Amino acid sequence: MTSHLLAKAAPRGREIVSVTPERAGWNFVGFSAIRLAKDDTESIATGTRELCIVVLSGTVDITVGEQTFSGLGTRDSVFEPVSPAAVYVPAEQAVSVTARRPAELALCFAPAGGQIHPLRVIDPAGMRRSTRGKGSNTRYVCDILPHDDPGAAHLLVVEVITPGGHSSSYPPHKHDSETPPTETQLEETYYHRLNPPQGFAFQRVYTDDRSLDESCAVEDHDVVMVPRGYHPVVAPHGYDLYYLNVMAGPNRLWVFRNDPAHEWMLR
Repeated sequence: MTSHLLAKAAPRGREIVSVTPERAGWNFVGFSAIRLAKDDTESIATGTRELCIVVLSGTVDITVGEQTFSGLGTRDSVFEPVSPAAVYVPAEQAVSVTARRPAELALCFAPAGGQIHPLRVIDPAGMRRSTRGKGSNTRYVCDILPHDDPGAAHLLVVEVITPGGHSSSYPPHKHDSETPPTETQLEETYYHRLNPPQGFAFQRVYTDDRSLDESCAVEDHDVVMVPRGYHPVVAPHGYDLYYLNVMAGPNRLWVFRNDPAHEWMLR
């Protein structure tokens, strides 16, 4: 049986995968990934939501209202060690994206909550890149829209590359309780990519009381929804794993709690 937390990718067509708050049964995060052929155009209305467009691969022109940002995106693959192009778009905007060459885009949404932050290109050169973990728990992180960037209402966006044979989001951690400064409540999606693309990875989502405990075998372009609980990931030998995380909650702060049963490995 397929987990209700797993959104499977469409093998063809413009829309690769889509998760709405209604589908996920939550309040904040919306996510979709689309593929555009050369010269294709996608139109988006933000409505009451804020939007972060991430150019996962390819090159695009993005027009918001009367302002156009040209030639965004340099990557041929999400697995290149290069930060992506990204644009933050506030609420009540009309957006048009035109592909200069085949492109893959992530559309990351959250309610704006009446806040208006400036339209801007998020400079790839300014994105914080870091290495987390050690040994077979090593992974490589790029903060696209982190919580210490004040230019958004609720959205947080980050991408991670986990080498084959490594674990990630590990030791298991959660952020489902609004009890700052010890923990904050954030819904989260994981958009998975595999290299080579015929690979697979595993993700488990579970709570302390195991009222939620589901494991997903994820394939290229699949999304895992994390409404609550711990959510570790494992990439099998031979297949590198990329994922794009979108998080949002009542407050724009990422504070997590590790599973006490596994926290010993950090000491």
